[in-house]
Amino acid sequence: MKKSYYITTAIPYANAKPHIGTAMDYLYGDIILRYQTSRNMDAKMSIGTDEHGTKVEQKARDNNVTPQQWVDDLQADFREMREALNLDFAHILNVRTTDLDHVRRVQEIWRKLDAAGVIYKSAYEGWYCVGCEKFLTESEARETDYKCPDHNKDLEKLSEENYYLKVSKFTEQIRDFAKNNIVPNWRGKEILELIKNGAQDVSISRPREKLSWGIEVPDDENQVMYVWVDALSNYITALGFPDENWQKDFWPADVEIVGKDILRFHAIIWPAMLLALGLELPKKLMVHGFVNVAGGKMSKSLGNVVSPLEIIRDYGTDAFRYYFARHIPTFDDGDFTWEKFEAAYNGELANDLGNLVSRVANMLKKYEISAPKNDEKVDEKIREKFDESFAKFDLNNALEIMWQFVQQQNQFIDENQPWMLAKTDQKKLEEVMKILWQNLRKITKLLAPFLPETSVKIHDIFAPEKITETPEILFPKKYLHSEEPTRK
Repeated sequence: MKKSYYITTAIPYANAKPHIGTAMDYLYGDIILRYQTSRNMDAKMSIGTDEHGTKVEQKARDNNVTPQQWVDDLQADFREMREALNLDFAHILNVRTTDLDHVRRVQEIWRKLDAAGVIYKSAYEGWYCVGCEKFLTESEARETDYKCPDHNKDLEKLSEENYYLKVSKFTEQIRDFAKNNIVPNWRGKEILELIKNGAQDVSISRPREKLSWGIEVPDDENQVMYVWVDALSNYITALGFPDENWQKDFWPADVEIVGKDILRFHAIIWPAMLLALGLELPKKLMVHGFVNVAGGKMSKSLGNVVSPLEIIRDYGTDAFRYYFARHIPTFDDGDFTWEKFEAAYNGELANDLGNLVSRVANMLKKYEISAPKNDEKVDEKIREKFDESFAKFDLNNALEIMWQFVQQQNQFIDENQPWMLAKTDQKKLEEVMKILWQNLRKITKLLAPFLPETSVKIHDIFAPEKITETPEILFPKKYLHSEEPTRK
């Protein structure tokens, strides 16, 4: 019986079309998903969209449609991006927070939290950012001079009566979680610093006149659930919780993937909710950084927002997956420019990998070499380092290890010069070419989680007993956004 493995991805807010940053959670999750299924795990990944809140309501109003129509229309953009990324949909659970099943389950989760004695009503007076839809404490507001650092707008002073979650009750368990379950561990230290004086209770509802587009609080028609109970719960409602027949074998999540900007909510509020529900905490919380463009944050006002679809349209899905998995640090901020992207595409995908496949296949055809014994087991040391990187969710390093193996094959060709052996030593030629043939087959195994389409193409080239066809060029060189280097 296969062992279950569950990956969750943070659900993007449905107030705008997806961009590169939106794609990162999906990309990381899909790489891990494909790796785990290749190890014969019964793996699933949750994705979705966060569709309630004042910003969605405002967007809908600006576009003269209902909020439901707005989020329904936006689904086409999210679907297009997910399909373009070549996600493994056979193992994916998709939750929209406007789904009727999600709404029903969230209301039952609220009742369970209430029954556990962790919800209470209290007057709130403090600071709020409309853009972030986030409350700030007095000390947090003072540190930013009462402006939101992300939106550069004045915070609003609010006074209202809301329901609260007793996060403070779980301070010690949250500290343990931050110490042991967050990757990288320095992100955990950030959380420990935040709660050094104890975790604070948080508002989990708003008056209907302030937030009308959301899930109604059970038995209180004047209050609407704030984002935390609604959106965070998607990771378990995707599995059917709290229905009697929910897929409990997949909980706790093996890894939850989030961006650094929503770390505190997933490392403080979400654990408190799970503990109150009597559920285990996720085994790991993987936190990634931002993708900047030319050294700066993506911004509509700056006109530097890049769509994943634009990159994929010009260079293909696997080229997108390669650059953002290898050249963006998994745990830190990374940078995208068209020049950097094309340098990686032409220098690494076209030269290192594409050229290797063409050279080997053409020589096998030319010298009429027969296929070696079909042994695709990757060398133990390489496999061990590769698996170690995945165990640490260091996808950047796993792909680096794999790429070194690619580069070693090019070096092996240059050192052995098969074209010279064809004139002097037929036996050695056959030996060298069979090693290359075998290693190209092994490359497909390591490559599959990252570049699934390319992996299949390489596998198909080197699957026959004899190669009789000239293979297609996997990555034709392209200079659409930069100049081709002058040849000397």
